[in-house]
Amino acid sequence: MRKREFILIWIIVSAILNVTGVADAEILTVADGLKLAQENSRLIKIIERDENIAEADIMLAKSRMLPFVDSSMNQTFLTYQPKAIFGPTTVPLSEKTFFSYSLNIQQTLYDFKANASRYEASKIIFQTKKFDTQRVRNLVGFEFLVNYTDILESEKLILVAEKEVERLQSHHRIAEVLYTQGVITKNDLLQAEVRISDAKQRLLTVRNYRALAASHLNNILARPLNTEIETTDFKEIASDIINMDMGKIWELAEIKRPELQIVNETLNVLNLEQKSKKAEYYPKFYVAGGYDYNENRYQVHESNWSLNLGMNVIVFNGFATKAELIKLEQQKFKLLEQKNKLIDEIKLEIAKYILDSRTAQERVSVTENAVQQAEENLRIYRVMYEKGSGISTDVLDAVTLLTVAETNYYKAVYDLRKAEAGVMYSIGTELSEAYE
Repeated sequence: MRKREFILIWIIVSAILNVTGVADAEILTVADGLKLAQENSRLIKIIERDENIAEADIMLAKSRMLPFVDSSMNQTFLTYQPKAIFGPTTVPLSEKTFFSYSLNIQQTLYDFKANASRYEASKIIFQTKKFDTQRVRNLVGFEFLVNYTDILESEKLILVAEKEVERLQSHHRIAEVLYTQGVITKNDLLQAEVRISDAKQRLLTVRNYRALAASHLNNILARPLNTEIETTDFKEIASDIINMDMGKIWELAEIKRPELQIVNETLNVLNLEQKSKKAEYYPKFYVAGGYDYNENRYQVHESNWSLNLGMNVIVFNGFATKAELIKLEQQKFKLLEQKNKLIDEIKLEIAKYILDSRTAQERVSVTENAVQQAEENLRIYRVMYEKGSGISTDVLDAVTLLTVAETNYYKAVYDLRKAEAGVMYSIGTELSEAYE
C-alpha cells in the first residue's frame, strides 16, 4: 500500500514539475531576442563605458579654455618677529603671528587655437566611441541571429530525425508481419533494427546540438544557461539587396559601416592634434588677477589687488614638438593604410555573404524538389515491398535518401537565413531595425 502511495505522489510531483517547466519556457521572437541581446550584452555594457570616459575627456578639454581660479588661506607662526636694522635700532617688519589669504584667477586670451583644437578633437573622439558602440551592438545582434538560426535549424533536424525513426519503425512492423507470413527472411528484420538504432543515435546527437545552441544563445543574452527557449521562425528580408549591383551595395556600406566612420573621424582627430601641437611654436597670451591679504599692522596696506597681462613662449624644448608632429604624421599614414585594408576586408565580407545568399537560394530550390522526389521514391518502394515484389534494402535506402533530402533542404533554408543576416551586417544595417 505504501509503495502505491509513494508511486502516486511521485507521479503528481513529476506532473507539477513538468507543468512548471512548460510554463517557464519562453517564446522568444527574433525582434525580442535582438532587443534583449543588445540590452543585456556584457560586451555592449563594457564598450558603453568608453563613451562615458570620452564624455569626461570633453569636460577635461573644455576646462583648459575656462578661467583657472585658486585660493589659499593660512596662519603663520614665527619663532622670531621679522625686523630690520635701521641705524642704531631695529624696526619690526611684520608681526610674529599673522593671518593671510589670497584669491587668484588666470584666463588664457589666445593660444593659436591649441586648446580649442583639443576640445574639438575630444568631441570627435566621443563620436567615434558612439560609432564603436554601434559596431559592437550590430556584432552582438549578428551573433544572436546566427545562434538563433542554429536553434531553428536544429529543431527542424530533430523533426527530420524523429520522422526517420518513425519511418524505420513502420517498416520494421511491416517486415515483422511479412516475416511471420514467411515472405521474408530474418535478415530483413535485423537490417531494420540496425537502421533504427543508428537513426536514434542521430536523433540524440541533434537534440544535444539544440541544447548546446540554446545555452550559447542564453550566454549572449546574459541569462542562466539552462533557461528554456521556445523559438519562432522568421522570413527572408534581404532578397532585394542580394540582387543589387555590387557597386551599389558597396556605396551603402561606405555610408553605413561604423568602422569606416570611425577611421574617417579618427583622421580628423589627428589633424586637430597636429594643429594643437603646432601652436606650441607660438606664444600664449593670458591675463591674471588676484586679491591678496596679509595681516600686518606695520604695512600701510594689508590687502592689495593685482592685474597682470602676460605671454608664455617655448624657446627650446629639445625638438620635442617636432618629434610629436612627425609622430602624428606617421600615425595618419598608418591609419590610411589601415583604412585601405579595412575597405578590402569589408568588400570581401560583403562578397562572401552575397555569394552565400545566392548559393543558398539555389540550394533551397534544388533541395525542395529533391524532397518531393524522395517522398515519391519511398512511397513506391513501400508499396512494392508490402506487395512482396520489393526488397527491404530498397525501402531502407529510400528512407535514408528522404532523410538526407530533408536535412539538405533545412540546412539550405537556414544557411540562407544566416547569409541574409550576414549581408545586412556587412553593409552596416542596424539589425534591430531590420528584424522588427
